[in-house]
Amino acid sequence: MCLLPAAVAAPAGPASAAPGAPGGTAVAPRPTSTAGEVVASARLASIRDDPAALQAFFRALPKGGELHNHLSGAVSTEYLIRLAGEDGLCVDTTTMTAVVPPCGPGTRPATDADTDRAFHDALVRAWSMQDFPPGGNGHDHFFDTFGKFGEVTWRNRGKLLAEFADTVVEQNQFYLETMVSPASESAKKLANEVGWDADLARMHGKLVADGKLDKIVAEARKEADDGDAEFRTEAGCATEAPRPGCGLTVRWISQVNRGSTNERVFTQMALGMRLAEADPRFVAVNLVQPEDWDTSLANYSTQMRMLKYLRGVYPKAHLTLHAGELWPGLVKPADLTFHIGEAVDVAGADRIGHGVDLVHENDWQRVADTMAARRVAVEVPFTSNAQILGVKGADHPFETYRAHGVPVVLATDDPGVSRIDVTHEYRYAAETYGLTYRELKDLARASLEYAFLPGASLWQGNPTRDGYRLAGACRHDEPGSDRLRPNCRRLLDASPKAAVEWRQEAAFRAFERHVTTGPKAG
Repeated sequence: MCLLPAAVAAPAGPASAAPGAPGGTAVAPRPTSTAGEVVASARLASIRDDPAALQAFFRALPKGGELHNHLSGAVSTEYLIRLAGEDGLCVDTTTMTAVVPPCGPGTRPATDADTDRAFHDALVRAWSMQDFPPGGNGHDHFFDTFGKFGEVTWRNRGKLLAEFADTVVEQNQFYLETMVSPASESAKKLANEVGWDADLARMHGKLVADGKLDKIVAEARKEADDGDAEFRTEAGCATEAPRPGCGLTVRWISQVNRGSTNERVFTQMALGMRLAEADPRFVAVNLVQPEDWDTSLANYSTQMRMLKYLRGVYPKAHLTLHAGELWPGLVKPADLTFHIGEAVDVAGADRIGHGVDLVHENDWQRVADTMAARRVAVEVPFTSNAQILGVKGADHPFETYRAHGVPVVLATDDPGVSRIDVTHEYRYAAETYGLTYRELKDLARASLEYAFLPGASLWQGNPTRDGYRLAGACRHDEPGSDRLRPNCRRLLDASPKAAVEWRQEAAFRAFERHVTTGPKAG
């Protein structure tokens, strides 16, 4: 397997302008490579035709944080089948859907998968993309899996987190933002009780009147407390042998079901934003469910206006949006022209998820340049883009975003459903787009720089545009050292963001020192 030449991207503007610097605005010279980076780059070049050595290299590579992840789709399908058995669930043998007991006609116990290999393998195929035929409808099969195993996932938030947190740590990542649907049933009931009001201020007033929304916020926080307790018990965090995930920094993003009625969507949005301001474990709101559904398309612009209003009410809450997860042939041409633009310009998103249809947007260069100027990152899960939309390689706007100076972070989306891990995504990026070691390193750095962690950054200015340069407080200190200058120590103690970024820099130092000890090429 060879590293391929970098794909040709659309030009960012005048030749004298650096990406993200329209009109030739002067930017700082990019940092030169360190001795460790030179060694790691040479190692990567030397093993490009050795699949085993490449896999070892990318697995050991520090890979920042996971910012675009749905907890229900994160763990392996085999683990979901095991949980289904432990919970005494049944499986409808026609639809392969987990259902509550007793196991009546047309169903069988999930525990049958322990002894019946054919049944086990059929469940794996139904609940994931395993063995899915290349010519099949990957879009529908992918999204249908969640309904099939949903009876398992809602019951086991803490266990799912314990399982996936271990995976994140084992993949040499340092931070996780994962999506859940807090207090979803109570939010639905409140929405139905209040009903829809196109006057958003009045609608919000009805939700908060008499403390109704705050009661659901309290329920969501209790739900999170229970999940945290289950996680700590499952992971043995208070024991003498805690699992690796106990040391991982984790934050929650509240999901909103974009295919629901206006009143339900608005209520979930308001709940998620109010929750983010009340509880530091929750950092943002996102819209989920297929962007191409009829209801999602019909209500898209209304939903962006809802978010614009609510951001004015809850300015501390972050917003990351699935936007532009579309492709020609999936929707009408007109629907490809405005989703990313409205997510950025109207809703004021801090990050965009997928963003695959960028070049089909009206005035897409302006959209990309606006994202670069505002430092709106795009979350790129290559495998799910290929499985759901059939978009990969040169068709994907990955290089176009980078050419315009848009921050890019790699993500897995639903690694359990996709049957991949983040190592796969980094290796795919390197092999498909001919990325250098330094470019891979900066992708990992970006996934922490654009995380919704509070505090000052470890890096100066705009690192996507100017390169990653340590801020003044720590620029004379060595990552991994126990002896830090007082200014650097104060920054790391005061800033959760800088502290996690510093951990990764120490990991890069260690990786670059030992990278030549992996499997040899040839």
